[in-house]
Amino acid sequence: MTAQSAWPGLRVEDWTDTRDTLHMWTQIVGKIRMAHSPLVNHWWQVPLYVGPRGLTTSSIPYGTRVFDIEFDFIDHQLRIRVDDGSTRQIALEAKAVADFYDEFMTALDELGLQTRIQARPNEVDPSIPFAEDRDHASYDPDAARLFWRQLVQADRVMQQFRAHFIGKVSPVHFFWGGMDLACTRFSGRTAPTHPGGAPNCADWVMEEGYSHELSSCGFWPGGGDEGAFYAYAYPEPDGFTEYPVGPGEAYFSSDSGLFLLPYEAVRTAPDPDQALLEFLHTTYEAAADRGHWDRDALEHHPSRWDHRR
Repeated sequence: MTAQSAWPGLRVEDWTDTRDTLHMWTQIVGKIRMAHSPLVNHWWQVPLYVGPRGLTTSSIPYGTRVFDIEFDFIDHQLRIRVDDGSTRQIALEAKAVADFYDEFMTALDELGLQTRIQARPNEVDPSIPFAEDRDHASYDPDAARLFWRQLVQADRVMQQFRAHFIGKVSPVHFFWGGMDLACTRFSGRTAPTHPGGAPNCADWVMEEGYSHELSSCGFWPGGGDEGAFYAYAYPEPDGFTEYPVGPGEAYFSSDSGLFLLPYEAVRTAPDPDQALLEFLHTTYEAAADRGHWDRDALEHHPSRWDHRR
């Protein structure tokens, strides 16, 4: 496999219905993790993670027990696994969100994992209760697998980028609210109260997420023909939007308030990894330099101990 062939092409318009259905399914699963996990700063206890078969919750506590939930985009199954060896599987196939929700909650009950959640989606409008949602009922297994392969490559390179920062930095994780893979660095300073405004999401939720000055980057299946990488700063420092970033296809979108790099520009680059790393590093520099971060204290090269090995 060549460097370019590892980055699959997937036009957003070819899988929008599947994307929107899968978005609702990930919200349902993510809310289960949120219901049982103690609050971690900036809601780091709620995302999913890219795994070797799809997306996973990692371990979720349930009293003295533990379980996990995995979207398997190879065999197209949702798997629930409990520490006593019991399991349940739900087929990932074309079905209404209402039916997926019923099957999933029934499976949890059968495993003794009774859970109550706010049973409607966040950060979308309209917010149709899961038990009533028959508008979203599509599932193209090939598209779901290709999207996961996009996430695999994005996650791999974003992990390299993350390793250069020794200050407070989030994991690379998949937020089911916006359906995006994200990684966030922090300057160490508090931020002004976030104004909120996300659809069907309480303002105090955003206040927690943006309580400290940050530079964030990620990937989501929108913003370009095949999705887009993004970057932003909060609060946005003076001169941020005019900072020179790369590669050449990157630009600042005044409509979204984000630096954007179309996924297809990375996929077709001679060196996709380097193209994406250039975007991640230069957009971070826009936030750090214009925001006067203490970069000497916050950054270090991940190969700093190689000479001792």
